[in-house]
Amino acid sequence: MSNWVKVAPLEDIQRLGARVVRTLDSEGKAVEIGVFRLEDDRIFAINNSCPHKGGPLSEGIVYGDKIACPMHSWKISLVDGKAEEPDVGQTACFKTKVESGIVYLELKDK
Repeated sequence: MSNWVKVAPLEDIQRLGARVVRTLDSEGKAVEIGVFRLEDDRIFAINNSCPHKGGPLSEGIVYGDKIACPMHSWKISLVDGKAEEPDVGQTACFKTKVESGIVYLELKDK
């Protein structure tokens, strides 16, 4: 089962910017998800924690379909959550959709 959660109107998320959604995982631990708007208005969502040292990805620089971590400049794909070589690692991705100008994020039921 899944649960679509309203994030914000698309226009409230700046192009090349992000919003953070805070939720709980299946074990009740706090999780932050970065919801990113690309220059072409596509929306992606990934775990807000860099797989390297846990940097807040939502505070990084969005370029193309990647985010540069603000701590050590690791480049993370917003499409699949994978670190760009030569770095190795991956962060979780989440499904998004835009309906009637509103951004939604899919969260799995606990």
